[in-house]
Amino acid sequence: MAAGGQPVRIIPRRLRGRMNPLRAGAIALLVIIIATWLAFTKSLPWHDPFQFHAVFQTSNNLRLDSPVRIAGVNVGKVVEVERMNDSDLVKVTMEMDEKGLPIHDDATAKIRSRIFLEGNFFVELTPGTPSTEKVGDGDTIPVTQTSTPVQLDQVLTALQSNDRESLQDLLKGLGSGLMSKPTAAEDRNQDPDVRGETTAKSLNDSLNDAPASLKGSAAVNEGLLGTEPHDLSKLIAGLDKVVTALSTNEEQLKDFITNFNRFFAVFAAEQDSVTEAVALLGPTLENARAALISLNRAIPPLSGFARDLTPGVAQTQRTIAAFSPWVSQATSLFSKAEAGGLLNELQPAMRYLASVVDDSFDLFHETNLTSRCFNEVILPAGQTVLQDGTSTTGVAAIKEFWYTMVGFASDAQGFDGNGSYTRTATGGGDLLVRTEKLSNRPKLRDVLYGHALVRPQGTRPTRPPKAPPYKTNRDCYKNALPNLNGPAAAVGPPDKQGK
Repeated sequence: MAAGGQPVRIIPRRLRGRMNPLRAGAIALLVIIIATWLAFTKSLPWHDPFQFHAVFQTSNNLRLDSPVRIAGVNVGKVVEVERMNDSDLVKVTMEMDEKGLPIHDDATAKIRSRIFLEGNFFVELTPGTPSTEKVGDGDTIPVTQTSTPVQLDQVLTALQSNDRESLQDLLKGLGSGLMSKPTAAEDRNQDPDVRGETTAKSLNDSLNDAPASLKGSAAVNEGLLGTEPHDLSKLIAGLDKVVTALSTNEEQLKDFITNFNRFFAVFAAEQDSVTEAVALLGPTLENARAALISLNRAIPPLSGFARDLTPGVAQTQRTIAAFSPWVSQATSLFSKAEAGGLLNELQPAMRYLASVVDDSFDLFHETNLTSRCFNEVILPAGQTVLQDGTSTTGVAAIKEFWYTMVGFASDAQGFDGNGSYTRTATGGGDLLVRTEKLSNRPKLRDVLYGHALVRPQGTRPTRPPKAPPYKTNRDCYKNALPNLNGPAAAVGPPDKQGK
C-alpha cells in the first residue's frame, strides 16, 4: 500500500521499458497504410502534382493511368477522361512528372496506339518551342492542337462496295503500269538509260539522283519557312484570301478552268515535241545550274562594284562639263597645223623605235636568265660559309672573295712609301713546291712553281682530274646550288715538292 491507502501496481522487471501493445499495433498499422499508399500511388499524399487538360475529338478508349510520353519516354499519366458539356469533344486530364516540364502554349498532343504487347493507347506529347509562353497548372490545350488516330473501321466504313471495287481496279491498273514491259514502239523515243525497263525499275533508278534533288528541295522548303517568325502563317493567311476571292468569282474560275483545259489540249496534240523538249530539259537545267552558280558568285563583287560606282556616276555629268573645254583645246592641238605635223615627222623615228623594241625582247630574255642565275644560284651560293677547320673565317664566301681581291691588290702593287720597286720572286721560304702538269696550257708552262715556308699539307679544294663539263643547253638558274662544303671541297693531296 502506498501513502494514502492507494494500492501500488507492481510491473515485472522483464516488462519495464516496453511499449504498450495497443500503441505498437496502431503504429504498425499506420506504417503499413503509408507503405501501401506509396507503393500504389508512387506519390506523397501532401504533394500537389502538376496537371493540365487537352481537348480531343474522341478518347479512342483511352483509359486512366494510360502513359503520357515525350519522345518515347514516360513523363506522366492520364488521371481523368470526361466528355465536355454540350459537345462530342472529350477533355483528358494529365498529371506530369518534373522531367516532362515545362510545356509551352504551342504544344501538341496525339493519341497513339501502343504496341501489341502493351495494348491500349497512350498520349504522345510535343512540349512546344521554348520561345513561347509556358502552360500553367490547370491550363487546357485546345482541340486545334490535338489529334487522334484513324481506326481501321473508319477506313472500311468510308469505302463502300462500289468504292472498294474502284480502288481494286485502280490498284490493278497501277500494278500493271508499274510492272509491264514497254513495247519497241514505246521505247523508240525514250532515254537510252531506261529503254527496256519497267516503270518500277525506272523509278528505283531515279532514287540514285534523289539525294541531290532532295537536298535542293530541303533548301527550298527551308526558304519557304521565311526569315522572320510567322512568315508561314502570313503566307497561309494570304492563300486563304486568294481562295476566298476565287470562291466568290465562280464564273470567272469556270472560264479559267476551261481555258486551262484548252491549253493542255494543245500540249497533248504536241506530245512528241513535248517529249523531246523534256528529254533535253535535264542537260539544259545542268548547264543553267552551273551558270546560276557562277552568276551567284559574281553578284556580291558586282554589287560592291555598283555601290562604289554610284558616286562616280553621280559626278559623270559634271565631269563631262569640266572635260569639254579640254576636248576643244585638244582638238586644236592635234590638228595638222599643230601636233599633227609633228606626228608626221616622228613617224620614221617611231618605226625605228618599234624595231629596237622588237629586237630588245631577245636581250631582255637573256638579261632575265642572267638575273635569275645570279638571284637563284650564284648569290645564294656566295652566302655559304666555307668550313676550313681552324682557318674558318665565319663570313660568307662572297665576302672572302672580295677580302682576297683587296689583299691581292695590296700585294701586287709595284710601289710603297719608298717609291717604285720591281718584284723578282713570289712567295717566301726555301721550300720549292710545284703543281702537277696542268691541262690546256702551253708546253713548258704547264707546271707552276712556288716557294713555301713549310711543307704543304694538302690542296683544297681537291683538284679535279679534268675540267667539269660546261652545258650550254641548260639554263643556269635550273642548276642545283653547289655544295661548297661537300665532297668536292675536301682536302686533296699536296702539290709535289720541287727538286
